[in-house]
Amino acid sequence: LLAYLASSPADFEQIWYFTRTELLLRDDGLAVWKWDPNVKPHVTDTNNASDGDMLIAYALALAGTAWKREDYILAASRMAQALLAKTVVRSEGRTLLMPGTDGFAAADRDDGPVVNPSYWVYEAIPVMAALAPSDDWKTLSEDGVALLSTMQFGPRRLPAEWVSLHAKPQPAKGFDAEFAYNAIRIPLYLVRGGVTDKALLNRLRQGMSQDGVLATIDLTTGRPKTLLSDPGYRIVNDVVACVVDGTKLPVSALQFAPTLYYPSTLQLLGLA
Repeated sequence: LLAYLASSPADFEQIWYFTRTELLLRDDGLAVWKWDPNVKPHVTDTNNASDGDMLIAYALALAGTAWKREDYILAASRMAQALLAKTVVRSEGRTLLMPGTDGFAAADRDDGPVVNPSYWVYEAIPVMAALAPSDDWKTLSEDGVALLSTMQFGPRRLPAEWVSLHAKPQPAKGFDAEFAYNAIRIPLYLVRGGVTDKALLNRLRQGMSQDGVLATIDLTTGRPKTLLSDPGYRIVNDVVACVVDGTKLPVSALQFAPTLYYPSTLQLLGLA
């Protein structure tokens, strides 16, 4: 996706070659999620990660359209269809995105279904609907936003990374009850996807900040666990402030220097 946004077909093709030869090993058209360079075989968990699959299909669709690559569009369509068939499910009147095909459904866990609200890539969902037409995509997006309004855990009223929807939404068993690294991207995905609910965005922005600095949060106590001062993390609140209040991004947010993969990616998506 970043290679597409940077208008770099050569980088895109190199990443796509790796993806299709090393990750697209499952029978259902989805990608394995865990690849470790230090062990052989490199794939250490063959389950998929639905947000990763959606980002792959989204990037392929955008690049295929922009660069007139029918092979990219065909690959994107296959993956979108697999996502729809295997990971988009109806449960208790809601349309949900299962984080993976295995391990999260009601049949797999006593507190299932379990979802991760950071897996909803809102900007990609309309593209998935174009690739694999179904009304379920629209309800998936709507229900994702609606669920965030019900996920107000602990004194800071934040979503957990892993949420049980077996009954009333609550942090899932077997996972730390925390607003952690995954969840930091939720506001960025919302605003990139055109969701401008000020009350929701302000609640997230205020809840995940400690003295203006982003932090991972223990949901039970509301206490910060790790302060995140990297510009790639800071830009999430900067982008939200721009959307909600019209505040211009600070100069520091506009200066990109690679650090760790995740905050660097967040910063580039924020700038894009």
